[in-house]
This record gives sequence, C-alpha cells and structure tokens, in this order.
Amino acid sequence: MKNRLRYIIGAILLVSFISVGFIPGVQQYIHIPKHIVLFENEEANIQTSLPVSAYTTTSKIVETTEGEAMLTVAGKEIGKEELMLHLAGVPVKKVDVQVLSDFKVIPGGQSIGVKLNSRGVLVVGYHQVDTKDGKKSPGEIAGIQVGDMITKINGKTIEKMSDITPFIQEAGKTGEPLNLHVMREKEEFKTRLYPLKDKQDYAYRIGLYIRDSAAGIGTMTFYDPQSKKYGALGHVISDMDTKKPIVVENGQIVRSTVTSIEKGSNGVPGEKLARFSEDKEVIGNIKRNSPFGIFGKLSETMENGVMDKPMPIALSHEVKEGPAKILTVVNGDKVEEFDVEVISAIPQKFPATKGMVIKITDPKLLEKTGGIVQGMSGSPIIQNGKVIGAVTHVFVNDPTSGYGVHIEWMLNEAGINIYKNHQKKAS
Repeated sequence: MKNRLRYIIGAILLVSFISVGFIPGVQQYIHIPKHIVLFENEEANIQTSLPVSAYTTTSKIVETTEGEAMLTVAGKEIGKEELMLHLAGVPVKKVDVQVLSDFKVIPGGQSIGVKLNSRGVLVVGYHQVDTKDGKKSPGEIAGIQVGDMITKINGKTIEKMSDITPFIQEAGKTGEPLNLHVMREKEEFKTRLYPLKDKQDYAYRIGLYIRDSAAGIGTMTFYDPQSKKYGALGHVISDMDTKKPIVVENGQIVRSTVTSIEKGSNGVPGEKLARFSEDKEVIGNIKRNSPFGIFGKLSETMENGVMDKPMPIALSHEVKEGPAKILTVVNGDKVEEFDVEVISAIPQKFPATKGMVIKITDPKLLEKTGGIVQGMSGSPIIQNGKVIGAVTHVFVNDPTSGYGVHIEWMLNEAGINIYKNHQKKAS
C-alpha cells in the first residue's frame, strides 16, 4: 500500500516537473498504458480512449444545445471535427497567419439560377422491364446501385442521357452486353449489362432511371474583383433523389428573379420560388461543387445596388457574437439588407462547415419569409464593415435560426490565397 502511494505521489510530482519544463517527458521514466480513458459523458453518450499525450485531465466533453460534442481543453473549446482528428491520431495544425491587408471582395446577395452537368449520367432509381419471363431490372442484375455514375459505355465517354440510347438499341440487336464504367463514391469499377426487351412495346431497356443534369436557385456570396472568381450557396449541391453530392463536369450560373416566397414555420422550412432570367444569359461557369458551395469564374461583373464596393473580410477568429446583416433577395431581383444576430461563432483552425449560428432579427424579413428559407443559402453575412461568411442551413424546428460558414473557407475553395504567410506549428 505504501509503495503504491509512493508511486502515485512520485508520478504526480513528475508530471508537475514536466509541466514547468524541468523534465522532458514522462514516458522516458515510467510506464504508462498506451491509451487511457480521460473522460466519459453519459449525457452525450461518449466514452473515448486517447493517447496520454493528447490532453490533460482538465479535458472534458459537454453537450451543446445542438446535440454536438464539444471538447474543452485547458478552458478552450474545440469542435467535433478537431476532436475527431485527435482521435484519429492526426495532429491538428495551428495556423498563425495574417490576412492580406489590401485583400477585399465584393459581396453578393443576388439570386442566381444554377445549372449543373454531372460527370456521366446519374442513376436515381430502378425500372422493372416487363419481359416474357417476368419483370426484371437489367441494371439491378448488373450490380448497379442508386447513386452510381455511368461514365463510359463500350469505351465511349457518356455525357448526357441521349448518348446511351444508341448503345442500348445496338446491344438489343446483337445480343452483346454493354460494358459499363461506373463510379461509386470515389472508386470506379466495370460491369456488364444486358438490355432486355419490353413485351409491351418491344423496345430494349436497361431498367434504370437516370439523370444527366440538375438545376435550382441560390444566392451569390462574393466575387473577387481581380480574378473574377466567385463563391455561392455555402453548401454542397446534392441530388434530390439519391441525397448524394453531384460530381460536376461543368455548369453555368444565370440571373434569376424571385417570384414568390413560401413562408417557413416550425418543422416546415420555407422556400424562395424563382425563375431564370428570360434571356438566360450565362454570367459565369461552375468548376467546383464542394461542402462549402459552388465555385467558378464570372464572365461579367455583378452589382447588388447596396454594397457594390470591395469590402475586407474577417477570419473565423475575428467574428464576434452580436449584430450583423445579410444581403439577399425576397422580391424580384432587388438585393436588400436585413438585420441578423450572430449567436455563436467558432474560431476554426481548419476548413469546416457550420462555423457560426445566426438568428434573423429583422421584422420585415420575418414577416416576409418566417426566417431562413431555401434559396437563401449563400446570402453574405456582413459584420462591422467586413464580409464574415454566408448563410447555409436553417434549423427545421426554428426557421428564424440557422448555420453560417466562415468566408475564409469559401475563399480557400475558390482557389483564392488570402494569407501573407503560413507559419504552421503542431498543437
């Protein structure tokens, strides 16, 4: 018992000496298990084993109001994504950077129409072909799943649905299978598909519902007056049937006009209803569809009529809780500014979505929309004369509130370097 007590006291003293720099490392002197449980939170239902060098025993997990785990280390809170990197044994980088003093962007707020062309054709469902031997889906038999992307048939690149029809008819005549190249998630595989004849109209079919493009509306967030690179939406565009991100081959943005608003309520998000401009003039391309929005290059400048001069940006650690404004369209093509409140902001050290929580406080906007509605995604958030981010998501049970993404991550996705230096150090 005395030896055990002496061992514990010695270990405590040793750790104390290490903390003030007298001894280089505890693992050189005493044996400590590779992993120990540092904390357990029954409310959050989390139990985690961490390397002993990862955190001190002052670490704890708490449950946030949104039900997400938040780790407190030495009095500082870090988010779930940073916690996951620690759990995976990946050191989180602390970046000591300064934004370019003369870097500015022009805020958006305009309603835009989005047209995406996917890389290949997207499988969105199965179709049962009524054959003489019963109902069958050739695509399902070939092992194709909903969400897969067909990129090639018999060695030929497929870009749109009409590219597939000649192959189907030829295979029906010859009895030869279609040799498909299929993308699933990030991996490609090959399979053979035998079209079957429908006994009703004698046409050969592959038993798949497919789509080659998508369209919708959103809001412009910013563009760089120097490079004409832009960012919009603030979140990824996913297929409405498969719920998976659309892999973009190319795309365009056009001007759009808001025709009406379906007001949101608790449990039912509202929506902007809009139409593409009559001239359908393309104002920019789409090169990237990422978790932080869509990105590309404008072919002409855009004005919002409210804040058309270049504005500085704020990095994530510079965003403060308190009043702010958003720019968005609720009628026609007129961009207006509305009052919001930044309820919380996370000073993120690496790209991550949901960097802040905002609440609509403007009576006029609340009366018109009920809060944040679909189609408002990408509306720039302005605070203290700086662009700080964009509206991204609405809370289903509270349409007056939602998430925002920090502007620096959108700029990074757009391929715009905003930093003077990159002095990195491991935490």
